[in-house]
Amino acid sequence: MNAVLQKSKAFAVRMVRLCQYLQREKQEFALSKQLLRSGTSIGANIREGTQAVSRPDFILKFSIALKESVETEYWLELLFETGYLTEPEFRSAYRDNKELTKLLTAIINTAKSSAN
Repeated sequence: MNAVLQKSKAFAVRMVRLCQYLQREKQEFALSKQLLRSGTSIGANIREGTQAVSRPDFILKFSIALKESVETEYWLELLFETGYLTEPEFRSAYRDNKELTKLLTAIINTAKSSAN
C-alpha cells in the first residue's frame, strides 16, 4: 500500500508542477486546470481509501482513483495532440500515469477477489 501512496503523491506533485509550467510558459489554462484536478485527485482518493470503513468503501475509493487516472490519461493525450506538451514530456507523464493505473487495477482486483 505504501508504494501506491508514494507514487500517487509524487505524481500529484508532478501534475502541479506541469500545470504551473503550462500556465506560465504556454499560457494554457483550460486543459491544465482539468489535468490538475484529475491528476491530484488520484492520490486524494487513494489516501481516503486507506481509511475506508469497509471493503466495499475501499473498493469504491480506489475505483474513483482509477477513473481519475483514466481521465488524466485523456488530458495528457489532448495536451500532447494540441502541441502543448512535447513528445518526451508527454511520454514521461503518460508512463507514470499508466503505472498508477496498473497498480490501482491490481489492488481493486485483489480486494474484489478476497471479498468473495
